[in-house]
Amino acid sequence: MHDPVIPAEAEAGPCVRRAALAILREREPATKAARARALFEAARAQLSHLDPHASFDEPGDLPGRPERPELVEPSSLKRRGMQSDAGRAVLLHALAHIEFNAINLALDAVWRFPSMPGDFYLDWLKVAAEEAHHFSLLSARLAEFGHAYGDFPAHDGLWEMAQRTRDDVLARMALVPRTLEARGLDASPPIRKRLAQAGDHASAAILDVILRDEIGHVLIGNRWFRFLCDGQGLDPHATYERLAQQFHAPKLRGPFNFEARRDAGFDEAELRALAGLNDAK
Repeated sequence: MHDPVIPAEAEAGPCVRRAALAILREREPATKAARARALFEAARAQLSHLDPHASFDEPGDLPGRPERPELVEPSSLKRRGMQSDAGRAVLLHALAHIEFNAINLALDAVWRFPSMPGDFYLDWLKVAAEEAHHFSLLSARLAEFGHAYGDFPAHDGLWEMAQRTRDDVLARMALVPRTLEARGLDASPPIRKRLAQAGDHASAAILDVILRDEIGHVLIGNRWFRFLCDGQGLDPHATYERLAQQFHAPKLRGPFNFEARRDAGFDEAELRALAGLNDAK
């Protein structure tokens, strides 16, 4: 178990959940990333207090994000090869956009869902801080290609799922870390391989960092999904299937990174089901 965040009665520093909401509203990406990392460090050092039962009015400007990139339908985004600098810049931008959204998703879990154990909030602050680190690595690498975040269009699929699950913490745990982020576990190795084949070892090394940390993020999602299922007497497998259908989760498609998914807390029954999807292709 993590060291607990100082309880509300101690009134040590700002409330971490209120602070997470403020950072979520931040529009400037580099500032958001820096503030997310600082908030986690403050919480871990017990320089912040926590009121798990507080409720906050939802502002109308969530999430805070810059005017660019232009958000478009996923089908309108063109894929480019990785043999050229231009193609790799587009890829790095797409990855940076995913990580920027992941900061927002983790912060949203902290402020939005009350009455969870203290470890829940510290876990998602840790995720926000690590996603912020990933965003910073990708932004710096993108700058080496002469580009910045916002230079290319992107889609809003991650935040759309956050909106769908805004009133249901169980659905959020099922469908963001265990579904959308878990897809990254599958996608990272082939992307890394193609970058390395193109001779872009600096970008490939960033993918190594992201995959390592994302295994931990999906593990956190699995932990809290099962915690909530246990608390409600629900079967996690049947519950996941029900929520995936109810909230229109994207269909799972292989190939799957079974080793990473096992490390991230998926059980053998789930892995067998994924293997069946692979076999049915």
